[in-house]
Amino acid sequence: MDENEGISQRVEMEWETPSHDEIIEISKSHVVGLEMTDDDAVWRVAGMHHILLHTIGRRSGNEHKVALPFWRDAEGHRIVVGSFAGAHNDPAWVLNLRDRDANPRVKVRIQGGMYWSEHEVLDEGADRDAQWSAMLLDRAWYANYQSKTDRTIPLVRLAETEAISD
Repeated sequence: MDENEGISQRVEMEWETPSHDEIIEISKSHVVGLEMTDDDAVWRVAGMHHILLHTIGRRSGNEHKVALPFWRDAEGHRIVVGSFAGAHNDPAWVLNLRDRDANPRVKVRIQGGMYWSEHEVLDEGADRDAQWSAMLLDRAWYANYQSKTDRTIPLVRLAETEAISD
């Protein structure tokens, strides 16, 4: 665990859910900020710590970056939620992560560092259900997002499998 150990992950939603187009634009702007600084004001937004996830496009082969809030499971692994605010389809970054040929592992930038993750997409099963229930205790609005779609919103565990030195 890092310096955030012991800090509550509970966040009350004090904002309106942006539209899907707004989410994309907010993330693009956030990516720029995350690449420029390690300042807390950029890495902790709306009470949540964020990561910068690098994926390889499953069709294009190009690198893509997305800023995402994370939640830590009981083992301290970062977990991101593929909700896209309850959209009917998974966000592109989740689709890219599902393609193990394009993304056998992913690069994750965190505040003050970077690592490789042999990510795990949790779509179903006891582990996904347990993580979802625990996460909802801290981030209750995701239940509302789940109610907006027929798909099961995936969770992605981003365990640190190899440090990347600058």
